[in-house]
Amino acid sequence: MLQRSVFFLSDRTGITAETLGHSLLTQFDGIEWKRHYASFLDSAAKVQEIIDRINAVAQQEGQPPLIFSTLLDPAILASVRQADCYLLDFFESCLGILETALQQSPVRVPGRSHILGQDTSYFRRIAAIQYALNSDDGSNSRILADADVILVGVSRSGKTPVCVYLALQYGVLAANYPFTTEDMGAVRLPALLQPLREKLFGLTLNASRLQAVRAERYPGSHYASFIECQRELEWQNELYRQFGVPSIDTTGISIEEISASIINRMRLERRLYGT
Repeated sequence: MLQRSVFFLSDRTGITAETLGHSLLTQFDGIEWKRHYASFLDSAAKVQEIIDRINAVAQQEGQPPLIFSTLLDPAILASVRQADCYLLDFFESCLGILETALQQSPVRVPGRSHILGQDTSYFRRIAAIQYALNSDDGSNSRILADADVILVGVSRSGKTPVCVYLALQYGVLAANYPFTTEDMGAVRLPALLQPLREKLFGLTLNASRLQAVRAERYPGSHYASFIECQRELEWQNELYRQFGVPSIDTTGISIEEISASIINRMRLERRLYGT
């Protein structure tokens, strides 16, 4: 497999450069990416150090590495351009167009999207994350009633990580309720969920994947057997059908796609504007 080096550079956290760069790189197959990260590039010494690294990699590999950048300081960006690399700077590509459209020059202040107190979105995120943790495997009806969405599904179907991601990325109050063997005596909604039916969203997956996930934690157990996984999923999916619970099969789907689908289908408000 072809190997290529890629650098993600930023004068702040580097999250934007990494996220957008990763999205672009996924469009190219057959390449193993050697990733290098450099954040908080806010001094001449740091910039020179990363330029030296870029040039060293270019010499070692016999080809210029890719650079994904969100550097805002024109002087720093100009210095990086002198390195032996292919530079893709996201801000530079977009700010010129915005400047023309808005007839206003950008302030070029790094880190504005992460400034505390700029708006309430940061604190909404923290509150939503805390809510997701407090309501994990929820059995408290009062806490569940506060949810924007309640994810339901059998044990180990991925509810908790999706709840945390919804909180972190969207500020959504996401709770979860795991179906237990006690719930499976009949195909009916557990009593705790009946008054909250409009908030329910189901996660499902195929039995082989569920078995593999459970076997990592409880190998050889009845809980992790294929037959038990299949039985629980059949009960769960019939419940979704009978009570009209919207659901998604998460087998082979990323947490980002799962979360975006939930936001779209449940018409949930995104609360993290400006972050």
